[in-house]
Amino acid sequence: MPPNVVLVLTVGVLFAAGVTLLLERSLTRVVLGVVLLGNGANLLILLGGRPGGAPIAEVTAAEEMSDPLPQALILTAIVITLGLTAFLLAMAYRSWLLFGHDEVQDDLEDRLIVQRALADQGPDAEDDAEDSDDHDTDPIDAIGAPRTAPARAGDLDRSDP
Repeated sequence: MPPNVVLVLTVGVLFAAGVTLLLERSLTRVVLGVVLLGNGANLLILLGGRPGGAPIAEVTAAEEMSDPLPQALILTAIVITLGLTAFLLAMAYRSWLLFGHDEVQDDLEDRLIVQRALADQGPDAEDDAEDSDDHDTDPIDAIGAPRTAPARAGDLDRSDP
C-alpha cells in the first residue's frame, strides 16, 4: 500500500520549514525549526511502517500485523527531540538574561580567521572581498565583525566569592 500523498507533502513541508528556521540567527526560531524537523522525521518514520492489525501473537495473523519498530523509533525520537528542545530553550533563556535578546552573535575570532585565510590566498582573493557591497576600510569590519571584542572567561574578576 503506497503512502498517502498528503502525508508525504506534509513531511516535505515540515522538513523545509524546519531547515529554514534552523538557518535563522534567533535561538527562538532555531527551537521552532528543531521541533518542526523532529515532527517531520517522526511522520517520515511512521510512513515507513506497514499498516495492519495489532502485533499480538495468536490474535492477528503474521501477514496482517503492523510493524512495531517504527512506533518504537518514534517514541525514542520524541524523547530526543524533547531533550534537545529543552536544551535550546535553556540556551535562549540564558542569552535573553545576559544580552537582552536571543540573537546569535558573530564571533570575532571566526572573522579574524576569515581575514587571515583571505590574506593567505593572495591578492586575487582580497580583490574579490573588496568588490563586495560593504566598502569599509577596515577588512575586519568589512566582513561584519563587531568593533568591540567580547569578554573572555580570563577577563572576568575572580576576586568576588
